Amino acid sequence: MEALNSRRIRVMAAPKKYPDELRERATRLAVEARQDPARKTGALQRIGEQLGINPETLRGWVKQAEIDAGQAPGVRTAEAQQIKELEAEVRELRRANEILKTASAFFAAAELDRKLK
Repeated sequence: MEALNSRRIRVMAAPKKYPDELRERATRLAVEARQDPARKTGALQRIGEQLGINPETLRGWVKQAEIDAGQAPGVRTAEAQQIKELEAEVRELRRANEILKTASAFFAAAELDRKLK
């Protein structure tokens, strides 16, 4: 995966460590286990060990799933993606504005020089 940073240099994004199917399955199992009071204690640790996932990684997935489901406060995944895209668009528009201002000043100065001669 490639991305552009603010200086327009291509940087490689890190590949996903866990496949989406494993992430979905682990999240579903953890959410179900946390709803059952008898299995709630240590659920993330147990499921993480069984599936070979770091429990803190699983905790983050579960937290984001709860936010996306409206069960916890926070920024939903779709909203975060939209914010990221809008911020990138604003950066690009500001960059274009600076280019246009510089070009405008250059051509205005050139026009003045031409009129003075």
